[in-house]
Amino acid sequence: MNSQIRDNDIIQQVLNGQKNAYAILVDRYKNYVFTLVLRYVNNRETAEELSQDVFVKAFRSLIDFKGNSKFSTWLYAIVNTTCLSYLRKKQEHVAFFEEAELIRLSENNGTDHHLSIAAKQNHQLIYRALERLPPADAQLLQLFYLAEQRIEEMALITGISANTIKVKLHRARNRLKDVLEQHFKEELQSYQST
Repeated sequence: MNSQIRDNDIIQQVLNGQKNAYAILVDRYKNYVFTLVLRYVNNRETAEELSQDVFVKAFRSLIDFKGNSKFSTWLYAIVNTTCLSYLRKKQEHVAFFEEAELIRLSENNGTDHHLSIAAKQNHQLIYRALERLPPADAQLLQLFYLAEQRIEEMALITGISANTIKVKLHRARNRLKDVLEQHFKEELQSYQST
């Protein structure tokens, strides 16, 4: 029954004083939030703590949710700011791409559920190349390809206009291509020949 209740209806219930209804949203989005947070921090315990922080912040800011975007997009913005704030405080390297997601980006043909050696090598190559990108570029690539956010949703999350997002995303793709060609040319050729 809970899966049939729309997010906006649940939010309205919470705002009308039915605080327990928030548990439905937490249950609905806990895996989504945890997966996103884990991409940033790459540590399960820290991801669990930060996920709880995200839900607390979302609860406290629920009055600010206007319904102009999906709740998941609004929640992603909270994940993004919470994780970036944490990483700045800890001065950790921002790991925007989780291993499983990068493997999906690699050239695995999808017919075999077991990753081939070549797919694992491609994954490692892409991951190393992404580490050389500026964090802003990696973030845009993550939002678009991994979180599968539309340009309009990315604009809401980042506070950057949709047109600017398009330009920056294009540049981020080109930078990734350049990094691959400049720093990993020999490895690319050996992977392509296998």
